[in-house]
Amino acid sequence: MSIGAAPAHAQGRLKVVASFSILGDFVSNVGGDRVEVTTLVGPDGDVHVYTPTPADARKIADARLLVVNGLGLEGWLPRLLQAAGGKAAIVTATAGVAPLKAGSDADPHAWQSVANAEKYVANIRDALVAADPADADVFRQNAHSYLARLEALDAEVRQAVGRIPPSRRKVISTHDAFGYFAARYGIEFIAPIGVSTEAEPSARDIAKIIGQIKEEHIPAVFLERIGDPRLMRRISEETGARVGGTLYSDSLTDEKGDAPTYIDMVRHNIRTLTSALANPR
Repeated sequence: MSIGAAPAHAQGRLKVVASFSILGDFVSNVGGDRVEVTTLVGPDGDVHVYTPTPADARKIADARLLVVNGLGLEGWLPRLLQAAGGKAAIVTATAGVAPLKAGSDADPHAWQSVANAEKYVANIRDALVAADPADADVFRQNAHSYLARLEALDAEVRQAVGRIPPSRRKVISTHDAFGYFAARYGIEFIAPIGVSTEAEPSARDIAKIIGQIKEEHIPAVFLERIGDPRLMRRISEETGARVGGTLYSDSLTDEKGDAPTYIDMVRHNIRTLTSALANPR
C-alpha cells in the first residue's frame, strides 16, 4: 500500500447516521473503524427543538443505517425522512426499553439509566451486524468490550449513590430529563413548585424555591436558567442547600468539555451530584 493510502476497508465503511450525539458515541464504540458515523444534532445541540436542514436529508439518503432514539424524541424525523427519500434502515435504539411516563407521553430520556444504555448498544450491534455481515465479528467484539465498560459504569454509579445518606438523595432541578436515572439509582429529582422552567426565575420564584427547600429539607439545587449569581447565593445562604453545577442530559459536549463521551457524561453527573449531596456542610 502506498504512503497515505486508506486501509482497504475504509473505502467501503458502513455509512451510519445517528440522530444526536449520544447515539453517535454508541455507534462509534460498536462500529469502530468499520463505520462512518454522521450525527445530525451534534455536541451541545438540543435534539428536542432541532430544525433539520437539506444537508441532513442528503446525509440520510446516502446512509445505510439511521439510528434514532424513538419514544417521541425526534419529532422532526418524519418530515426529514420524507425529504430524504432514501432507503436507510431505521434502528430504534430504545427497542426493548420499558418506557416511563412524562405526563401523558413517554419519557424519551431512557439513556440516563446505564442499564438502558446497554440495551441501546445491543440494538445498535445487531443492526450493524445485519447491515454488514462481513464485519460481524468486529462489531460483536467491540460491543462486548463496550458493554463490559457500561456494566462497570452502572456499578460505579450505584456505589456512588450508596455513599449518600438516604435522607439526602433528593435535589430540586429544572431538568426534566432524569426520570430514568432517578428510577435506576434512587435520587429524587423535584421540580420547583410554581416556577416556570422555560425562563429565568424571578425574585418571587426564588422565594418560593427557598420555602420549598426548607419545607422538604432538600440538600442541593440545580437551576441552570438562573443567570444572576446573587440569586444563587441567596438560595444557598438562606437554606444551606448546595448550589450544584451543570448536569448534562440531552447532549454530549465537544472534546474540550466535561462530557465528550457518554461514559464521561455519566461520570460527570454522578460526581456533581455526590459532591452536592454526600456530606452536610
